[in-house]
Amino acid sequence: MGGILIIALVVLVLLKMSVYVLREYERGVVFRLGRLAGVRGPGLILVIPFIDRVVRVSLRIVAMDVPPQDVVTKDNVSVKVNAVVYFRVFEPDKAIVEVQDYNYATSQLSQTTLRSVIGGAELDELLSAREKINVELQSILDRQTDSWGIKVSAVEVKHVDLPDTMQRAIAKQAEAERERRAKVIHAAGELQASEKLSQAAHVLATEPTSIQLRFLQTLSEIAVEKNSTIVFPVPIDIVEHFMKAKKDTD
Repeated sequence: MGGILIIALVVLVLLKMSVYVLREYERGVVFRLGRLAGVRGPGLILVIPFIDRVVRVSLRIVAMDVPPQDVVTKDNVSVKVNAVVYFRVFEPDKAIVEVQDYNYATSQLSQTTLRSVIGGAELDELLSAREKINVELQSILDRQTDSWGIKVSAVEVKHVDLPDTMQRAIAKQAEAERERRAKVIHAAGELQASEKLSQAAHVLATEPTSIQLRFLQTLSEIAVEKNSTIVFPVPIDIVEHFMKAKKDTD
């Protein structure tokens, strides 16, 4: 009876060692006596106990955080930059055979590539053209990890930490830019106002009755405010007429 139990236990152990169930997003890289025997899955797979060894590989997208890196930009500004890398394994056999630990290797490559690309860009480009830097990072990483069976789908620069002195300098620059725009807008308004005044003066000069209508409009505006004193505008022509008459009498 004891021998039967031992045999049954051995059979169960061998069965457990020979049967693998892989999820939809998993693949099994099978090594037979140390040699690559292929990629299997998903679902139920059978292997030879003590001869075959199965390494599970996930095909889902991995979001890897790149630690903050101290970088000096092209225009000699010290910044601290971090990023996130999105990648997935598309050839499980290469990811296991070609590199010892593809997660660690991708992380280290991302850090060095981030320092290299940021070091070749100026601060203004890093702040205003971040999408261009993201595309360049993704292209470099995808090209270098292609031989590992890894596809880098996206790289995003998350945060750029500037020194306090540089933040104050950028704030002053932004303030000066706003003042410049305000002066330009004010000058443009003065130009438009002068053009309109010139057109109004031309109309008043060509149509003498229009000045009288303007006088009456001014009187009506003053009367609305219920003022005790009414200022009546006198045409300059009348004043000149009296002054000319005075000179003739002299």
